[in-house]
Amino acid sequence: MDIEKSGVDDARDEQLKSETMMITTEAALLTAVNEPLVLTKIRVDDPQPNEVRVAVSNVGLCHSDLHYMTGTVHTDLPVVVGHEVAGIVESVGSTVTGFRPGDRVVGALTPSCGLCRNCEAGYSTQCQRGAQIRQRLRPAFQLPGGQAVERLGDIGAFSRHILMRENSLVKVPDGVGLHVGCLLSCCIITGVGAVFRGARVRPGATVAVIGCGGVGSAIIQGARLAGASAIVAVDLDDARLAAARKYGATHVVNGAADVPTEIRKMLGDGVDYSFEAVGSARTAATALSVLRGRGTACLVGIAPDGTHLTLPASDFFFGEKRLIGSYMGSGQAHEDITQFSRLYLQGRLLLDEMVTDVIPFREINDGFEAMKSGEVTRIVADLTV
Repeated sequence: MDIEKSGVDDARDEQLKSETMMITTEAALLTAVNEPLVLTKIRVDDPQPNEVRVAVSNVGLCHSDLHYMTGTVHTDLPVVVGHEVAGIVESVGSTVTGFRPGDRVVGALTPSCGLCRNCEAGYSTQCQRGAQIRQRLRPAFQLPGGQAVERLGDIGAFSRHILMRENSLVKVPDGVGLHVGCLLSCCIITGVGAVFRGARVRPGATVAVIGCGGVGSAIIQGARLAGASAIVAVDLDDARLAAARKYGATHVVNGAADVPTEIRKMLGDGVDYSFEAVGSARTAATALSVLRGRGTACLVGIAPDGTHLTLPASDFFFGEKRLIGSYMGSGQAHEDITQFSRLYLQGRLLLDEMVTDVIPFREINDGFEAMKSGEVTRIVADLTV
């Protein structure tokens, strides 16, 4: 037998097998930074044993996606961005037991092994084996010619079909519409989670929220649910400040003013907790400056690559202030999303009010353009049309 020829035949058979396992779908592809997303055909692999293929119904347009689209945070190209996702299970891998076709699900951006020190301690967003569990035998997405396509966060939600690990999906009740349910997977879990699991706001405390877009609005709601006695919303846009009152803000301050001075006029000596939901060094410094002694500032917004903070050391030594970060709500996605679904069904967590518009998938670039308006909290793309 010609061993070399046999090896070539085996490789060709494997390639043909791989091709037959794929489906063709449509995705919004980022091929160059600061350029519009391109709607194009891609191929999506069949699920590996621990994976689920999801027919995407809705995706929230998040400012985190814009970081990659504008190049302020690096990603390899071409890439399908998008991560705030909800959809219907289409098919499952051979070892999947928790889902079956037809299940309504939302995604969790941070898969976890469940076994490392951080996962066992309840900090699954800081899983120490993240790089290992993200590895895959074949590219999940490919162009028709065979070129691999990256997936933001190993999700790539701006695609009509995606692949996710079984432990990165959460079922949602029938009463939670998927056009609002998608918010649970990023915006809500990040904002509300930062309040309860990150900063652990105590009942009766005072809170300031700097940046009142989607995540900031969720933080305000979290502070309300936590029983904060005063919630100060800070933003440069008056429309967002007006919306903040609907979510639970008791006071508002335009960010163009001297924010620490204005907050002390309102509350006397600053706030117990502050949350930064913008992602800049300037607003991070503001978050620290509005605190009273022994207060906690929590950074939630994603800052551009290379951002560094310069902060007064005296705030930490003499004021005993604390500065912490919170990534994806510092929590356990499965437990938190399930609980947030209940709060929504009880009317205590406002999701419908946060969705400014639902747009067809083909208008996704227009949706990102509309996000520049202060009247927008969240725009959701409908991938079923």
